[in-house]
Amino acid sequence: MHDRHGSSRFTTGDRAARVRFRRAMALMLMTLLLPGSAQLVAGNRKVGRIALRIWMVTGFSVVVTLGAALFQHEVVFYLVSNTVVLGFLRFALMLAAIGWAVLFMDAWRIGQPLSLGLQHRRAAVGLNGVLCLSVAGSLLFGAHLVGVQRDFMLTMFSSSKVTGAHDGRYNVLLLGGDSGAGRWGLRPDSMTVASIDARTGRTVLIALPRNMENFPFVKGSVMAQQFPDGFDADYLNGVSTWAGDNTELFPKSKNPGVDATIMAIEGITGLKINYWAMVNLEGFKDLVDAVGGVTLNVRAPIPVGGLGNDVTGYIQPGVRKLNGHDTLWFARARDGSDDYSRMARQKCVMNAMLNQISPQVAVRNFEKIAKASSAMISTDVPASEVDRFMQLAIEAKGQKISTLSLVPPMIVTAHPDIKLIHRKVKEAIARADGTAPKPAKAKSHAGDLVTGGSVGSLHSGYAANQADDLGAAC
Repeated sequence: MHDRHGSSRFTTGDRAARVRFRRAMALMLMTLLLPGSAQLVAGNRKVGRIALRIWMVTGFSVVVTLGAALFQHEVVFYLVSNTVVLGFLRFALMLAAIGWAVLFMDAWRIGQPLSLGLQHRRAAVGLNGVLCLSVAGSLLFGAHLVGVQRDFMLTMFSSSKVTGAHDGRYNVLLLGGDSGAGRWGLRPDSMTVASIDARTGRTVLIALPRNMENFPFVKGSVMAQQFPDGFDADYLNGVSTWAGDNTELFPKSKNPGVDATIMAIEGITGLKINYWAMVNLEGFKDLVDAVGGVTLNVRAPIPVGGLGNDVTGYIQPGVRKLNGHDTLWFARARDGSDDYSRMARQKCVMNAMLNQISPQVAVRNFEKIAKASSAMISTDVPASEVDRFMQLAIEAKGQKISTLSLVPPMIVTAHPDIKLIHRKVKEAIARADGTAPKPAKAKSHAGDLVTGGSVGSLHSGYAANQADDLGAAC
C-alpha cells in the first residue's frame, strides 16, 4: 500500500513483523500436519526426529489396520474385544494427547511470541489454543471411548470358561425377565435357544413356553436326581426359583437358577448349551433408544400396560419405527392376547434388531449402546469369544432366521412329548443347514387371522413361531 506521494506505508520493521508472524503460524500448522516437523526445522532436532518417527509408525500402523479391516472383519472384532489391546490403546491415546499438546506449546515458543506485535501475538495464542485443545481433546475423547469399551468387556464378559461348538453349532440360551444381574428370585419371562451355525452364522431360534410342565432334566444332572420322573413342582420358568431356594445342591455355582434352567432346557431340547445370556427387559428399552429405535410391522393395536395394571394406550397398526418403550410393550404385551402370540412378537423383535442395527449405527451410538448393554445383560460368554460371536452376527445379518416354538398345537405344554420335541429340533436345524428337504410349498399367511398382533391363532399356531424365514412371517 502507498500514500499519495508513492511511498510505502509499511516500514522495514513492519515487514519483518509480518514475516515473524507468518513463521510462527506456519510452525503451529506444521505441528498439526506433521508433529515434530517444527522442532526439526527450528528447534530441538532430536525431539523432532523422535516425534516424526512415532507419527510415521503410528500412521503406518493405522493404514495397515484399516486395510486389514476392509478384508478381514475379524481384525476389528479382535481389537474391540481384547482388553489388553484396549488398555494399551487407551494409554497410547492419552500419551499422544499430552505429547502433541507439548509439541504445540513448543512450536509456539519457537515462534518467538514476545517478538510479535500485540495483534499478531493474540492471533498466535488463539490459533495455538484452538489447535492444542482440539487435537488433545479429540485424542482424550478417543481414550475415553476406548476406556468405556474396555470397562464394558471386563464387566460384561468376566467368565473364562470356553466351550467348543457341538455338532458344528453354538447353542446360546437367551433368558428374558424383569430381574437384573444376579437377581434370580424372579422368574424368567421368556426362554429361547439361539442355535448358531459355527461356520455360516445361520441361526435357528428355539423358544420354550414358560408354562411347560412335567419335563425331564438332562441325564446325570443334579436336577434329574431330584426329579427323576420330571419336574412337577412348578412351571418351566419356576425352575430358577426352585434352585434359588435350594442352593445347597449347587455348591460351586455362581448362578444356581441359570444352571438349573440350563439342565431343563438341555433335557427338553436334546441340545448341549454353550453359553447363556440374561436380558433385563426393562433395560432393553434403553438399548432400543440407544440405536435410534426399531422398525416393526404392527398388525393390530398393541396395548401399553396391562399385566395387572391399567392399559394406558395402544401402539397403532402399521409399519412404524418404535422407541424403546413401545418396542418393549410390543414384545411383552399380553392383555387381550396369549403367551404364544407374545412369543411370536418377541421373535419378530429379535429379527428386526439383528437386521436393522448396522455397524455404522453401532459406531455412532457406541457409548450409549455400551452403557445400555451393561445394565441390560449378564452372561457367561468369555471375552475371548466375543470376536467370534460378533463375526457370526455379521454372517447371520441378511440371512433367513428359522424358528421353532415348542407350543400348542404341536406340543401339549402340560405333558410334552419329549421324543417329538427332539425330532422337531433336529429337523429345524437340518432344514437350516440344508441337509433336510424343505416343505413342498411354504404356507402362505396372506389373509390369515391376526391374534394379539401376531399372524395366526392359538388353535392354528402363529406364523412367527414356526418359520423357516422369520422375516417373512413377521
